[in-house]
Amino acid sequence: MTEELVAYAWEAFGWGDDAVVSAGRRGALGQIWRVDAGGVSYALKEIFGGPPPEALVEAELAFARRAAGAGVRLPAGHPARDGRHVVEAPGGAWLRLYDWIDLRPVDLAAPATPGELGALLARLHRCAPAAATEPTGAPGGAPTGAPGGEPPAAWYHRAPAPHEWERAAASGAAWAARLGERLATVPELCAAVGPADPAELIVCHRDLHPENVLAGPGGELVVVDWDQLGPAAPGRELARALFDWFCDPVAELGAMRDMYEAYVRAGGPGRITEPADFSMLVASRLNFLLDQTRVALDPRAERRHREWAEREIDEALRIMPTPRALAEVLELVRR
Repeated sequence: MTEELVAYAWEAFGWGDDAVVSAGRRGALGQIWRVDAGGVSYALKEIFGGPPPEALVEAELAFARRAAGAGVRLPAGHPARDGRHVVEAPGGAWLRLYDWIDLRPVDLAAPATPGELGALLARLHRCAPAAATEPTGAPGGAPTGAPGGEPPAAWYHRAPAPHEWERAAASGAAWAARLGERLATVPELCAAVGPADPAELIVCHRDLHPENVLAGPGGELVVVDWDQLGPAAPGRELARALFDWFCDPVAELGAMRDMYEAYVRAGGPGRITEPADFSMLVASRLNFLLDQTRVALDPRAERRHREWAEREIDEALRIMPTPRALAEVLELVRR
């Protein structure tokens, strides 16, 4: 973090001269910095690219309150001294501030983990409001999804077109041959991908993978990084979560069954009943992979972003679901 950015953050959030900043983890959309100031620890998020829309921030804060009231552990957000929750800083950076919680990865091998994850997702879905209605505010308007009334993002229900992969597949990069092999299965993988019924949409986290659900000091599950909050059908988020947690490198059917059954027992409203319920999983995985190939091949991108993209491409290719795995999980949950 540059000295200029640190100085600006100190002023914006009102920290004392004793504040100490150190690097935390990073994700696709931001870098976390730990700030120790006045005997309190904070997580300062440096957002890459533009700021989140104001309507999204408001929806996130509202849903975070609902989730916390339902027993979901999450880091609380803090405004700057002027009341803003998203602060523009020098150099085009955007900053958000949260509580710091000492976190560690969830133990995937622990027998209780699938059940705890299923119950957590059910709790989130039970407390979730319906997706936003039409911006006209007409009585009885059909849900459209995103905060502010925008249509649901195509990222979650439309896979990239075949021609969009051409540059990456022909790039000669170290991962290009593996990419070509996985692309051969894409037509079958995407055969049932499409938008959800608007009437089914609720507000969802939409990014509940192992880097965003972590273990707190007492072993409790803590949900972080709510930047992708938005509309989804609960069954589709459930399907994606099964693969986000238990498919590296192959689908762990026993753990998936336990997670699904725990979700149902805990009153989760979603169900996986047809191939289209894997749309969110397949579309978002492919769109993310395509985005990372573009960053990795962009000579104008910062080196830290290109290197991070290379690592993400390797993982995305390793955990990409196969048509057979989707069929096996569908049969499993139907039983």
